Amino acid sequence: MPSRNLPSEDFRKQVNGYGLTTAEILYRRPDHPWLLQTYVWQDYDLCPDFPELNQFLRFWQTSIEGVLHTVTVAHSRLIRPSEMKAVDGVFRLH
Repeated sequence: MPSRNLPSEDFRKQVNGYGLTTAEILYRRPDHPWLLQTYVWQDYDLCPDFPELNQFLRFWQTSIEGVLHTVTVAHSRLIRPSEMKAVDGVFRLH
């Protein structure tokens, strides 16, 4: 029996409505509060509530000394409903 390739976790998230989310996080350096530094976070997340990003930002606020200044978010759904089509058969190339 041939082995089956299971879909990746990222693909399953995309099918369930997750899209690629990128957040540019500006934060104040603890040793030089007047200086802003950038951190880029990227993961699959659900728009508009962004539970994954919010979880990361809560972690940041409790575990990292750099005070958050600004968070800019970009989001794109990679798989849209019009791109998903039911297939009625399997095609094999030998």
